[in-house]
Amino acid sequence: MKITLLCYGSRGDVQPFLALAVGLQKAGHEPLLAAPAFFSRFASEQQVSFHSLPGDPAEISLAVNDAGANPLGMIRSIREYVLQIAPDVVTECRAALQDAGMVIHSFLFTTGGYSLAVEMGIPDISVQFFPMFAPTGAFPNVALPWLPKGFPSWFSHWMATQVFWYGGNSGVRSIRKHLQPGQLPELRWPFKRKDDRKVTPLVIACSPSVLPRPVEWNPQDIHLPGYFFLEDPNYQPPPSLVQFLADGEAPICITFGSTVNRESSRIRDMIFSAVEKCKQRAVMLTGWGGNIDKDLPAGILAIEEAPHSWLLPQCRAVIHHGGVGSTAAGLRAGIPNIVVPSAGDQAFWGKRVADLGAGPEPIKLQRMTEERLMDAIQQVLHDLHMQERASLLGESIRTEDGVGETVRLVEHTLNKWKY
Repeated sequence: MKITLLCYGSRGDVQPFLALAVGLQKAGHEPLLAAPAFFSRFASEQQVSFHSLPGDPAEISLAVNDAGANPLGMIRSIREYVLQIAPDVVTECRAALQDAGMVIHSFLFTTGGYSLAVEMGIPDISVQFFPMFAPTGAFPNVALPWLPKGFPSWFSHWMATQVFWYGGNSGVRSIRKHLQPGQLPELRWPFKRKDDRKVTPLVIACSPSVLPRPVEWNPQDIHLPGYFFLEDPNYQPPPSLVQFLADGEAPICITFGSTVNRESSRIRDMIFSAVEKCKQRAVMLTGWGGNIDKDLPAGILAIEEAPHSWLLPQCRAVIHHGGVGSTAAGLRAGIPNIVVPSAGDQAFWGKRVADLGAGPEPIKLQRMTEERLMDAIQQVLHDLHMQERASLLGESIRTEDGVGETVRLVEHTLNKWKY
């Protein structure tokens, strides 16, 4: 059966959907990944069918980082960009859904993906990579990680849903003007019970070892299967990386994923200086941040990318921005994580890492200094309890099969839909 996966965002948003598509394909389904054109190469490498969506995901990453920790500013920035490309995205989504028997949609397609599924009369599943649309008092919404447990946390989830629904729908009239009549479906909400349609299953693709299931979450509606990891058993590292790893003790990995920041050069210089003063070696994954156009200290190697699953187990610790993909990979490797959040859900994951004892307290990017980073590096190198906690957490995560559990949910949902 053809299953269309609608997703949008940075690599951290799209790569887990590609991992799910690979799992569905192995189970005998016909997945079609619909995502920004930038990711077509990654899908081709995994031999997954791909449908290009308009727009540049780096623009969203830049908008989110410009907004910093201001959730309203982040929503405003994303909304402005989305309104520019939305008419073309709607058109391409309809093309990607032609003859589909199910749609699986990501955060930015929560409303649109469900509404198209209702119009077509096919089942759908919502996949999120952070706790959203699932109120609980166990922890706050990711945009407000400092809130206490209990009612304030529960209210933050409720409020975030209202902002998403009303903020996301505020530009509907503008979008309809650029589409043919009937092209934009009637917008509906997937997470409330109705007589004429089953509730959309909500998958929060995180490890229950990292985010224990709250008592408020009904296991029939809200699923916590584990992270979606994309394996790359055929990866061949460049000779420079192999030689660097062989030349000395295990390095620290520095990766800010697909984050785009206007001050990336200054941030890198500060991190390099802190690592060098701590007399440590490091591998820097440059990602979307671009190449480093200057000589580096002898103990630091910069490369564009390498699979986290291959590289991180060979490192002593990892410094990253706190995106859910980098956090998942760092914790799975069983090494301490130093989180330097700047926007979005990053501070939430940084706090989870610290609460779990797998890393020091997060250092907000806006407040990062060389001294604070050096203190964090020294802590992860010498705190044996932290190293043990990180190792045990990694062992637990490696026993989970988030993709496999979700494939089984897909098949269960399809079987239920027939009756």
